[in-house]
Amino acid sequence: MITNRFVPSYLPAAAPRSIEQTVRAGDEKCERKGLRRRTNRRFHMSQVVSGKASSMRSAILSLGLAALLAATAPQPASARALQQVLLGGTLRVGVALYVPWAARTANGELIGFEVDVAKRLAADMGLKVEILTYDIGRLIPALESGEIDLIAAGLSIRPDRALHVNFSQPYAESGLALAAQKKSTADVKSLADLDDGRYTIAAIGGSVAAEFLGQFLPHAKLQAFENADTASAALLAGKVDGYLEDEPVPTFLALENSDKIDVPLDHPLLVSKAGFAVNKGDPDFLAFLNAWIVSREADTWLPTTTNYWFKTLRWKDRLDAPATSSAPKKR
Repeated sequence: MITNRFVPSYLPAAAPRSIEQTVRAGDEKCERKGLRRRTNRRFHMSQVVSGKASSMRSAILSLGLAALLAATAPQPASARALQQVLLGGTLRVGVALYVPWAARTANGELIGFEVDVAKRLAADMGLKVEILTYDIGRLIPALESGEIDLIAAGLSIRPDRALHVNFSQPYAESGLALAAQKKSTADVKSLADLDDGRYTIAAIGGSVAAEFLGQFLPHAKLQAFENADTASAALLAGKVDGYLEDEPVPTFLALENSDKIDVPLDHPLLVSKAGFAVNKGDPDFLAFLNAWIVSREADTWLPTTTNYWFKTLRWKDRLDAPATSSAPKKR
C-alpha cells in the first residue's frame, strides 16, 4: 500500500477530496486567519465600481438628452452667402427710416429710394423681397448676425465700417449743401464769397456742418440750432442768410420755398458716397452687386430713380409729414 510519506505509517491515509471540499476548506482556513474582512472589502469595492458605472451612464444619458434638445430647438439666423440667398427664394434687405431714403406712409407702407432699389434688385435676382427697418447703428450688427442679407440704407462708405462689412461700388451719394436766402446772398457764386462777417450761417450744433463752417468759413457768423426744424424756420424767417445741412434737406427747402430759398452752389461742399453692404467672405455677392449697379446706371434706371426721390417732391403727398420734418441722421 502506498502511503503519504508525511503521514505516520500507523495512521490511515487521507481520502482524496472533491473540488467542492477543497474550496470549502480554503474558505474555512481564511476565516481562521482573519481574512473575512478582505473578502468583505472586495465586495464593497465592487459596489463602488458599480455605483461609478451607474453615475457615468446617467451623465452620458443627460448629455445625450441635452444634445437632442439643442438640435430640435429653434436656431438663430445665420449669415447667408449669395447661393444660399438664391436657394432660399427671399432677399432680406435692411433699411433705415429717413426721408426720402425710406419712410412709412399713413397706412404703414414702406416707400422711398432704398425701397425701390431693394424691390428692383430682388426682382432682377428672381427673388421675393423682405424689407426690415433698423436704427442706423443697428444695421451692421443685424447683417453680421444673419438677420439680413444686405444693407441698402444710403450707408456711407467709410474705413471703420469696412472693417466689418464689404461695400459695393457707390450707387448713391449725398453731402453738405447750402440752402440760402435769395435776397441776401444774390451775389454769392462760390464758397469763398460766404467767408464774410456779413453772413450768418445756421447749422445744427456739434454736427459735421458746424465743424466745416468753423474750419472753412472762419469769418462768417455761425448760429447753432438744436435740430433741422428750428434751423429751417430761422432760414425761412430771414433770421439767417444760409443753412448748411446734409442733402437732400437744402434741395427740399428750395423746392418748397422757391420764391425765397435756393441752393446757390452747384456741388455739395462735402460729398459722401453710399454703397451696398454685405458680409465679408462672399466675393460672388459683391461681384453681382457691382455688375447690377453698372447695368442700372447704364440703362438710366438708377439716375431716374435718384432724380425722382432727391430732386422732386412728386412723392411727398404719399407721406403724412413734410419731407424736411426729421432731423438728418449721420449716415
